[in-house]
Amino acid sequence: MAVHFSSLRVILVVVALAISSNAFTQPLLFARNGVLNQMSGSNSLLAPTVAKSVVQRSTQLPYVSNSLATNLLQKSSTQVGLSTESTETTVEVTPVESTDTTPPTETLPVAEKKGFFGRIAAALPTAEERKKLFPLGLMFFCILFNYTILRDTKDVLMVTAPKSGAEVIPFIKTYVNLPMAIGFTGVYASLTNRLESHNVFYACVIPFLTFFTTFALLIYPSRAYLHPHALVDALASHLPPGFAAPLAIVRNWSFAMFYVFAEMWGSVVASLLFWGFANEVTTVDEAKKYYPMFGLGANIALIFSGQYVRWVSQMRSSLAPGVDAWAVSLRYLMGAVVTSGTVLLATYKYMVDNIVKKKKADAPPSAASVPKKKKPKMSMGESAKFLLSSPYIRNLATLVVSYGMCINIVEVSWKSKLKQAFPNPNDYSAFMGNFSSMTGVITLLMMLLGRSIFGKFGWGFAALVTPAMIGVTGLSFFALNLFSDFFKPITATLGTTPLMLAVVVGAAQNILSKSSKYALFDPCKEMAYIPLDKESKTKGKAAIDVIGNPLGKSGGAMLQQILIFAVGSLSAATPYFAAALMGIIFMWVRAANSLAGQFNEAMEAHEENSS
Repeated sequence: MAVHFSSLRVILVVVALAISSNAFTQPLLFARNGVLNQMSGSNSLLAPTVAKSVVQRSTQLPYVSNSLATNLLQKSSTQVGLSTESTETTVEVTPVESTDTTPPTETLPVAEKKGFFGRIAAALPTAEERKKLFPLGLMFFCILFNYTILRDTKDVLMVTAPKSGAEVIPFIKTYVNLPMAIGFTGVYASLTNRLESHNVFYACVIPFLTFFTTFALLIYPSRAYLHPHALVDALASHLPPGFAAPLAIVRNWSFAMFYVFAEMWGSVVASLLFWGFANEVTTVDEAKKYYPMFGLGANIALIFSGQYVRWVSQMRSSLAPGVDAWAVSLRYLMGAVVTSGTVLLATYKYMVDNIVKKKKADAPPSAASVPKKKKPKMSMGESAKFLLSSPYIRNLATLVVSYGMCINIVEVSWKSKLKQAFPNPNDYSAFMGNFSSMTGVITLLMMLLGRSIFGKFGWGFAALVTPAMIGVTGLSFFALNLFSDFFKPITATLGTTPLMLAVVVGAAQNILSKSSKYALFDPCKEMAYIPLDKESKTKGKAAIDVIGNPLGKSGGAMLQQILIFAVGSLSAATPYFAAALMGIIFMWVRAANSLAGQFNEAMEAHEENSS
């Protein structure tokens, strides 16, 4: 009993410290930006649609110091990409003589009035809030639990497929994933016009679960009959080696379809459906208070799902000889996805029956008739023109594009080494499971450290952490590949091989790069919009959404395709990837330093105008 009480006290202390330091505000950036950017993969066409519904809730959390909190709240109607019909009002305070020097109790923050335990009580949801927040948390956990399993599985399938490899990934993202995203955009628009909103959720999620079930039970076991190996071999004999990657997609077409469905699960179900529904059922105050906890839940889901993938991948040791171990693992993995998806649908139905319908019944009749002001949209040409005309926005776009290109360049090369180190699909999958769990752990730690870095070192230093992290770890990874003979004595002393050391360094690069992005890069990007005027905020955000994000995600893939076609293989292109990485990092750091000076000047002007 004493042990349990001691553990409870430790938990209460941790929660209270987190609340008092606002350290948990940073995980929102995973909940919003992480899900929007990372999960969407190359489906960048969906980002503007999702951002419209999420930004209203997420832009009001404090990214900077407490001295800006009042200004941010007063200017909340002019936050990034947000347009409202409210106008600014100036309140004049007239001094009133009074003999009562006692400050009014209602002006004191709740946490200050109630002390240590008051902070804990203020952080806990009310009974009415629990009816919404706990089911929403369960939905988000199920979605991201599935996403991690699907993300790890899609890489295993394509990278370890016959006559395939990591070099097929940029081709899939460009020529398969992107057209599917465009097609889904049209289908989704049609569904929203024909069905009620809650039925659109079912119409989108159920086909995903149906495909994953069919793939595990029917398509994968029949792959020998479905994949046109003879036809592709005949084509390969008449084509140059640079066409090996596109031909591998045709050869393993069902695996490519799984890859696309897995990619779109994150962008469609998490980014589009979940956040749209969460914004529908929560108030702004609830969103400001509890959305950060969804970010924590996202990383916890990474840890759990990663360990499940690892456990399933190690089941082959108990299987009889001659059994297709990966087929068995795939059934367990997809079984977990379908089970989690069923829980997701059941929880959603509960929310619709008990929250949504009640909210509609309680809504005043005139609420639906209030016209909403349309938010400005920018075409591709207008976005390009605005980027070129504004050095501030141009520097910010350079940061976004550089990150997308760098992470793609290193990640594909790393996955190629993974295949060499773990040619067996189950071994590959087990490694990816541990990788996902470690990503969740490190991201949580980085999020908790993010606020301290901003407070002690400022925006400029925080903006340089991510490119420095990618540059050091990325170039170390490429050095291990290019100069493997030089590192053989060192690896022999460590009891490993240059290949395995490259795999470990590549994994560390991927984990540290993504965790620093969620904890530092994304906050820096959002903070950069704060001192801008309303027009620059709106148009700048739109320009980067339309051009910056897609260019960053597709730019790295296009560069890889060009080099693979030119030199014939991914391994032969490694020196050029390293050179490209150095060039992009140089432009990134230069733009970050330039933007740091512009940001500081703009913040000073912003604070003067707000005072």
